[in-house]
Amino acid sequence: MKLPIFIVDAFTAKPFHGNPAAVCLLENKLDEDMHQKIAREMTLSETAFIRKLRPTDNFTQSSCFGLRWFTPASEVPLCGHATLASAAVLFHKIKNVNNTLTFVTLSGELKARKEEDGIVLDLPLYPAHPQDFHEVKDLIKTAIGDTLVQDICYSPDTRNLLVRLSDTYDRSFLENLKVNTQNLLQVENTGKVKGLILTLKGEGEAGGQAQAFDFYSRYFSPWYGVAEDPVTGSAHTVLSSYWSQQLGKKDMHALQCSCRRGELKISLRPDGRVDIKGGTTVVLEGTLTA
Repeated sequence: MKLPIFIVDAFTAKPFHGNPAAVCLLENKLDEDMHQKIAREMTLSETAFIRKLRPTDNFTQSSCFGLRWFTPASEVPLCGHATLASAAVLFHKIKNVNNTLTFVTLSGELKARKEEDGIVLDLPLYPAHPQDFHEVKDLIKTAIGDTLVQDICYSPDTRNLLVRLSDTYDRSFLENLKVNTQNLLQVENTGKVKGLILTLKGEGEAGGQAQAFDFYSRYFSPWYGVAEDPVTGSAHTVLSSYWSQQLGKKDMHALQCSCRRGELKISLRPDGRVDIKGGTTVVLEGTLTA
């Protein structure tokens, strides 16, 4: 078996920044267990598998494909950066002739639109509801110790816990915060929480020397085998909803400040969904042999 495979850095225009995803093009049906074996071999936060929906489809002309995402540990219901990476492979390497692609996924139909300065993903927007601190205090204490917390919300759709740090902290604090993910599986094993979002209100950059961001974040998901995800589109389906309410804004600019960093341009839509735009760069292409 030989499969075309690519590695794409998503939510960045620079190689070795953003979030890398592997993308496999499936000409034929793949054995079910092979998806997980390939994802485990790639050892990236996600590996995406693009498949044809009909025998007559082809990757250059067709506009609708199936899409699945796997971490090294399991399949996941939504992955933004690997969707962005998949669209980049079809648009820029395969030279798909369409300006908009539709992906049929576990999270419904997702669209990717090609623009001059990036690719726009049409994603669901998930609300986050206030969460009682005492129910999750052990998880938070384990992860970030005595760090001051301003707000806590929970997204039942994504099973993400959103923890907003105190406004007294700045971007540098979040970037350098040591987060303990090793013991989170023992502290939270009910299945309620599958991802931890740490977020912080943005700040105006002094003197206009650097770009201002509306909010910052980092994302951790050891429950899916990913200690820290560098840039997470799916987390921003929750963050976009939360910060839009907090800031009273529909258009926002976000920075996920992991060590690789990535930027996301966000626009909430009238239909209750969210457009998230990001850059991409293909850093590897080859053939997977198994």
